[in-house]
Amino acid sequence: MFLIVGLGNIGVKYHRTRHNIGFDFIDLVSKKYNITLNREKFKGNYGEGFIGQNKVILLKPGTYMNLSGESVREAVNFYKIENDRMIIIYDDIDIDIGRFRIRHRGSAGGHNGIKNIILNLGTDVFPRIKIGIGHPNVDLVSYVLGKFSEDDRINIEKVLKTSVEALECIMDFGIEVAMNKFNGFKL
Repeated sequence: MFLIVGLGNIGVKYHRTRHNIGFDFIDLVSKKYNITLNREKFKGNYGEGFIGQNKVILLKPGTYMNLSGESVREAVNFYKIENDRMIIIYDDIDIDIGRFRIRHRGSAGGHNGIKNIILNLGTDVFPRIKIGIGHPNVDLVSYVLGKFSEDDRINIEKVLKTSVEALECIMDFGIEVAMNKFNGFKL
């Protein structure tokens, strides 16, 4: 069983913002594999289903970004998920739009949602897919809570589709194979 967590902020005003790319990812996986997120628990919304032969739990924390670790910890503890069976998807300002990067461990890199997950789990060793949203030339908060331009949104949709393939690869073949195959991806 895999726990797939997309980070974002709850509420209509955050819908499809740069910081909610993790929620967009979960929405795409949910639609592709017909997994409905119709349950409320773990301080978030979740659904269970299958991606190929892999049983998965899709989770959108409902705690707002900076407290995402509380939701993740509750789900991990309930399902007794090992760290290598949990995959976190989130935005990264240090990666250009049109790219994403897979990692199996690492610091929060200034991302408060990841920082809170590391704090709540007591480790930075867990797979993650970091989706590039580009580096801002304006105030960071305004940038990450802003929406993509029309052209950038088109590119992000392509990146999301490819990052779902990367998720499938992680689950089927392991993170090292996925890193080798996808970390050079660029639109």
